[in-house]
Amino acid sequence: MKYIQLGKSDLMVSKICLGCMGFGNSAQGMHSWTLPEKESREIIQYALGQGINFFDTAMAYQGGTSEEFLGRAIKDYAKREDVVIATKFSPRTQEEIDQGIDGCQHVKNCLEASLKRLQMDYVDLYICHMWDYHTPIAEIMRGLHEVIAAGKVRYIGISNCFAWQLAEANMIARNHGWEEFISVQNHYNLLFREEEREMKGYCQKENIAMTPYSALASGRLSRHPGETSKRMQEDSYAKGKYDATQDIDLKIIERVENMAKEKNVSMTEVSLAWLMTKVTAPVVGATKRHHIDGAVKAVELTLSKQDQEVLEELYQPHALVGVMAENH
Repeated sequence: MKYIQLGKSDLMVSKICLGCMGFGNSAQGMHSWTLPEKESREIIQYALGQGINFFDTAMAYQGGTSEEFLGRAIKDYAKREDVVIATKFSPRTQEEIDQGIDGCQHVKNCLEASLKRLQMDYVDLYICHMWDYHTPIAEIMRGLHEVIAAGKVRYIGISNCFAWQLAEANMIARNHGWEEFISVQNHYNLLFREEEREMKGYCQKENIAMTPYSALASGRLSRHPGETSKRMQEDSYAKGKYDATQDIDLKIIERVENMAKEKNVSMTEVSLAWLMTKVTAPVVGATKRHHIDGAVKAVELTLSKQDQEVLEELYQPHALVGVMAENH
């Protein structure tokens, strides 16, 4: 495994971040395909053994049970100081707004609940899961500053935002002497490259780490077209992200497959090796050991400039999908 500095922070993270959305009680969340605790623990333990030290979860994943599973596994299989734990908080609910709970207090309440589920005293990276149009961003940034000052968070990041939103939030923080977002976690892969319009250039200029999710397009970039999985069959939300662009995407997937055959590696290795030329550390989900193996091997695969161009040249602009399609 190789390690890299996470943006402006002093955190050294593995080039692969294990995404934990696939762990948790399927009866308590939006996904039916997630792993129960025993299997989740096995994957987490295996990832640790392969040198992965960076783990990403969220309060929204399976009703908080993803955090619970991760926390118990880390407690049993690793030293807290040897791992980098990221979790995310959701926007204020209407109930909180009606009760007069402001953005600052909301951040604190969410964090305390996550720390309890994780059985930890602090998180290394606390991420705003999506832009909250019902809460002033200054309140959010003040709350994040205060939890950092309290020693409960080391650094902060944001997910599912536009470049202008990241810039605005950091400008407000800078003007108040508060901590700024040091990472962004958005949708980015070979089939969806809209982050290259604004976000990628801004992050390079400001030394903000990019840790994208959906690195393998919900499995599309890791298997032969036509092959399926439990997630692809049951996850209607992820499926809908790519339905409108199947014809365009298929041609790119075929290039990934052909390159994998030429290099005698897996499609996962090619897809992730390409993404790692663009970002700090992709968030990669895993529900089987071989998912971890492919991701770890990708770290060692070097793609030439020509390889990258072959994979990139067919791309056509895509409409925003998922959470970002609702960011208005």
